[in-house]
Amino acid sequence: MTEILENRTHAGQLLTIPLAEYANRSDVLVLALPRGGVPVAFEIAKKLHLPLDVCLVRKLGVPGRKELAMGAIGAGGVRVINQEIVGWLNISDEIIEQVADSEQIELERRDRLYRENRPFPDLEKQTIILVDDGIATGSTVRAAIATLKQHHPSKIIIAVPVAPPETCQELNSEVDQVICWQQPEPLHSISLWYQDFSQTSDDEVRNLLTLANQDLTPV
Repeated sequence: MTEILENRTHAGQLLTIPLAEYANRSDVLVLALPRGGVPVAFEIAKKLHLPLDVCLVRKLGVPGRKELAMGAIGAGGVRVINQEIVGWLNISDEIIEQVADSEQIELERRDRLYRENRPFPDLEKQTIILVDDGIATGSTVRAAIATLKQHHPSKIIIAVPVAPPETCQELNSEVDQVICWQQPEPLHSISLWYQDFSQTSDDEVRNLLTLANQDLTPV
């Protein structure tokens, strides 16, 4: 039975249940996909007493239909293209490059704004819980996975409140574990599974990152 989530905070609280085994571990880090993944990840990090940071990737939205992802980019030159969408809409390489260039600028802006010159955490041999507020096509999370694998973590766990069953099955072959609270079929849109899916602001992201790590004290 599917459940309509109240908001991203509620979604994060629900995900702490299947993630309970990772609480209070020094080798575990929660990484959120901004912006919407941050409020979800904040609840997980707070409840499980884990550090929180962001994994910056940008969706490549189809011009005129920005919610439809034709791919995504991540740090370190990572690029994932959804060939099915590109072929279906006959999107040219030139358009892909234009959108990617624009999103690269936004990626760099967010890195400066959210991370404030803090170095990216050392992920080698760490268990990473990668969190978003939902998965539709999977392009963005695949770019995040590719970005994380450059840092050689010991384990990558995807934790999301809602995603299509087919996407979860595909991602299972790319990471160590996929935890998804519910898998509606058809999904239609992530926003349909939330009562409140209002946009997360830059200020909220910054505040939650600061608060999460201020509250983190030795056990």
